[in-house]
Amino acid sequence: MKARGHFEEELVDLKEMIKTLAQRTKESLDNAIHILYQQDIEAAKNIITNDALIDAQEERINNFVLLTIARQQPVAKDLRKLITALKISSDLERMADHSTNIAKATIHLGEEHNITIDPQLREMAVLAMDMVDLAVKAFDQEDISLADKLGEMDDVLDAKCGELIKNLLEMTAINQEQVQHVMQMAYITRYIERFGDHITNIGESIFFLVKGEQYDLN
Repeated sequence: MKARGHFEEELVDLKEMIKTLAQRTKESLDNAIHILYQQDIEAAKNIITNDALIDAQEERINNFVLLTIARQQPVAKDLRKLITALKISSDLERMADHSTNIAKATIHLGEEHNITIDPQLREMAVLAMDMVDLAVKAFDQEDISLADKLGEMDDVLDAKCGELIKNLLEMTAINQEQVQHVMQMAYITRYIERFGDHITNIGESIFFLVKGEQYDLN
């Protein structure tokens, strides 16, 4: 019984580590988008530097899970909880990489790109951050009904991405001298869309945790 109690405590600690990583990942996107609109090159460089903190948190989770598996030798749903933690931490780390890519694109754009940034870009980022909150809640409560909603939200995000990309491509036709800058904006749009894809992966991981089977939310 003591061993089981200790394992339950480890699972609680692991869940908290995942939630911390999710919060940092969400903040990385929030900061990256804010800096894009502010055209703050120095702050963009800081996002790139701070990505190492998120990488370190993912590594901490991975090590914790591997040690727990070695000590506890869990089976069935207990093992799925640990495997799910590994999958979710990997997706969160890759999401933060996309925020870093936005910061890099901001640096490429420079401070005097003279492009009006479509407000829909911020709307996309806000939707993606709302998806993070919902994914964390679904994970915390092991609620597949919440996880299922992530697919619907991702569809909306994809639609916004498609509309923005279309607008940006049209912009290149009338703004030839700024094609490179416009393409950076297109890359940023795609980075946010991919951020959302990883959140749907997290939703699928929650289905695996609860149901013990694979599920496609895309």
